[in-house]
Amino acid sequence: MNGTKAKEALLADLRSEGFSGASVTAPGAIPQVPARLRAFLDAGRHGTMDWMPETEARRGDPRMLWPEARSVVMAAFNYAPEPGNDPLAAVGHKDRATISVYAQNRDYHEIVKGKLKQAAGRFAARTGAQVKVFVDTAPLMEKPLAEAAGLGWQGKHTNLVSRRLGSWFFLGSIFTDLELPADAPERDHCGSCRACLDTCPTDAFPAPYQLDARRCISYLTIEHKGSIPHEFRTAMGNRIYGCDDCLAVCPWNKFAHEAREAKLRARDDLKSPSLESLLQLDDASFRTYFSGSPIKRIGRNRFLRNVLIAAGNSGDTALVAEVRRLLSDADPIVRGAAVWAYGRLAGPESLQAARDRHLQNECDEGVRAEWHGTGTGKESEVTHV
Repeated sequence: MNGTKAKEALLADLRSEGFSGASVTAPGAIPQVPARLRAFLDAGRHGTMDWMPETEARRGDPRMLWPEARSVVMAAFNYAPEPGNDPLAAVGHKDRATISVYAQNRDYHEIVKGKLKQAAGRFAARTGAQVKVFVDTAPLMEKPLAEAAGLGWQGKHTNLVSRRLGSWFFLGSIFTDLELPADAPERDHCGSCRACLDTCPTDAFPAPYQLDARRCISYLTIEHKGSIPHEFRTAMGNRIYGCDDCLAVCPWNKFAHEAREAKLRARDDLKSPSLESLLQLDDASFRTYFSGSPIKRIGRNRFLRNVLIAAGNSGDTALVAEVRRLLSDADPIVRGAAVWAYGRLAGPESLQAARDRHLQNECDEGVRAEWHGTGTGKESEVTHV
């Protein structure tokens, strides 16, 4: 089977597996990436994601991941939210949590990778070619590769945008040692639009096409392991896992319905769960509730940290009892977030009594600092919401 027919058969197979689009590029098609990646790392915009500089060489050149590769097939899997599941509307319900749309179902890694493996296996059987499948976890710059393959372009929010799928899709790749005809790259169609930049709650875009992950709510709620910096807490609102604001405002989303049948279906109980119920999760119930979910990977303590920030932003005094209980949590990250939330919800007398009671036994300097700062008006926060 020649390269053209092999490509046509593979792309048709990927469509039958539910992928909304697939196209081909060469592994050496992104020579601009190493310099861009180095500038990003030099500016410290990767935050505490130490795995990025550690894998810089492989991340900058896909050929280092597998030198024998001759072609890269990039595939897009649509996860556009269903009608009525509007992430921008969800942030207005302060007593409930907002979870990024992609995390409202099973872990996409296993779903997308499983489908890619099925198609790649059949491709290998037909052609005798060697294949490797990657979905997000490998040190691979998937978005520049997908742009080179013509699936879309990296928008001003740095995510990939498609004229047919908007901003709502996952990426996966099949590397093969068989040379396949490459597709033309996609050009930028953002024009003068800056909706994604202007909507960011924490001003995480220093300039169009640039992201400072340290200011991004997705980074803060998922990748960041310590306390949430004070300046971003109010701006986080009720976003407890990821942030969809820059994706959701993209005008190209109006066409995402064309592939709606291929997307993942959200769990009803994760569309807008109550903060009160989430605050009650211990480690065992957290693991059970988020079994099979990408949320499980951050662990109960980081998750509760995020929920407590949302509780503090809710203005809902019905949450005071649950927050008060977490002032004595075993984990200092949880305790510190609970102190902040309690300071926002409890009255002055209750706050002072709790401070007197807990400070005398608190050994963690971070939590002690939270107690000393709470209710004093010393916090400096981003107020753009």
